Amino acid sequence: MSPGVWVLGDQLSLQQAALVALETRLGASQARSLCRVLLIECTGVLRWRAYHRQKLVLVWSAMRHFAAELEAAGWQVDYHQAGSFSEALLSWLAVHSISELHLMEPAERPFREAIDQLGTRAGTPPLVWHPSNAFLWSREAFAAWARAYKQLRMELFYREGRRRLDVLMDPDGQPMGGQWNYDHDNRKAPPKGLNGPSPLWFEADAITRAVIDKVKGLPDLPGDLEPFGWAVTRQQALAVLEHFIDTRLDGFGPYQDAMVSGQPTLWHALLSPYLNLGLLHPLEVIRRLEQAGLERNTPLASLEGVIRQILGWREYTHGLYWWFGANYSKRNHFGATTPLPPWLEQLNNSGMACMDTVLSEIRASGYAHHIQRLMVLANYGLLSGLDPQALTAWFHRMFIDGYDWVMQTNVIGMGLFADGGLLASKPYAASGAYINRMSGYCKGCRYNVKARSGEEACPFNGLYWDFLARHQEQLRRNPRMALVMKQLEKMAPGELGAIRAQAQAHRDANGAGLGDGP
Repeated sequence: MSPGVWVLGDQLSLQQAALVALETRLGASQARSLCRVLLIECTGVLRWRAYHRQKLVLVWSAMRHFAAELEAAGWQVDYHQAGSFSEALLSWLAVHSISELHLMEPAERPFREAIDQLGTRAGTPPLVWHPSNAFLWSREAFAAWARAYKQLRMELFYREGRRRLDVLMDPDGQPMGGQWNYDHDNRKAPPKGLNGPSPLWFEADAITRAVIDKVKGLPDLPGDLEPFGWAVTRQQALAVLEHFIDTRLDGFGPYQDAMVSGQPTLWHALLSPYLNLGLLHPLEVIRRLEQAGLERNTPLASLEGVIRQILGWREYTHGLYWWFGANYSKRNHFGATTPLPPWLEQLNNSGMACMDTVLSEIRASGYAHHIQRLMVLANYGLLSGLDPQALTAWFHRMFIDGYDWVMQTNVIGMGLFADGGLLASKPYAASGAYINRMSGYCKGCRYNVKARSGEEACPFNGLYWDFLARHQEQLRRNPRMALVMKQLEKMAPGELGAIRAQAQAHRDANGAGLGDGP
């Protein structure tokens, strides 16, 4: 009999907590010779969640490469391709007479609950859970911080993280440069002809080609399968980090909110898939960025901006996912019930140039940057009253870096305000004017971005004012919405009626009708 470790598909690090704990207890050499390590590549998940093809290739190829890395390090590794996690696990436990099963805490609540349920079956060995070391804040530390506040805000959390880890801090305990946040410097609209540096992509090796061939045979999945260029090993992920530093870090700040046709990545880091898989650890990325940025005299607005995404937003949303609890996933502040339009699943043919541009980029690679996600995709969902749970699941399936803990807070909280303000201080609702200012998408669109009613009017305009009118009783109580609600009140009844009729016509044409509010 021997201890076993089950490494989940987003825990692909030799330093993950369960492996480290056994090495500490038994000694590295003995742990690697006595313990067996299991990885399960499961197609059964596709029965309830049809993932983007590129996401499947990324995860499964990274898992297979990590299994080879474990073997090279001396671990006894069993890699199972199966249709069911439970069948593969229970068979493995019995065949190898596993005496105790060690696991690092999953990042996602449903997986922890499913494993606990498996552990109650007769004949299964004891489960030994190890706190996750994939994040900078433990769940207990985040809860201790959160309990001190009546209203949680990311900026306060981010400042505490900077202090705790001494990141971009002066010796006197003040933030480098005299301010904590340079966000206002990083919102420039794109000038004509803006081009970012080329991202680093990789040729598929034999392992990745085998996974691509497997995914080819799986029916009814969204997204393009090839070309596939994502990193699938730690070494490749580290190369992406260095490439970002060399070619994109200095320019990251000013245009990080810009949206440019034909430029899906601009200066964005493209590190989130590798952080979420465990190929990179957030602290090593932050330390390397800080070191390189200071050595290169990177503009502080760019350096602070990218570090804030990791040390601030990523850690904050993960902490909130566990702090808010299981019922957070069911939140629906505006009572939205509109089904998703068919073109979201097709990743095409919405008729809106902005939406179709973003969808085409997602179809090609499973990627869109944060403003495309927030101000095009989620903004449309908010204004249209799309079902929050359905849209959150769509984000989870379609995005290369999508996970339960990522998308619940980002979509339900930030994008849709479905939590009623637990995360964001106001709904991030915007008309077509914002998209026109921050992108070139509106040029050549069949719709007129300046029109609010009529068949040629930009759908975002009608949906925006209709959203405000539907929920004016709630929204006028939010001080950050006061100015726009005054504009709504000044609108002539006939004009507002025409706008709302156009919004309803758009919903009807997209196969849903009105599904939220009075």
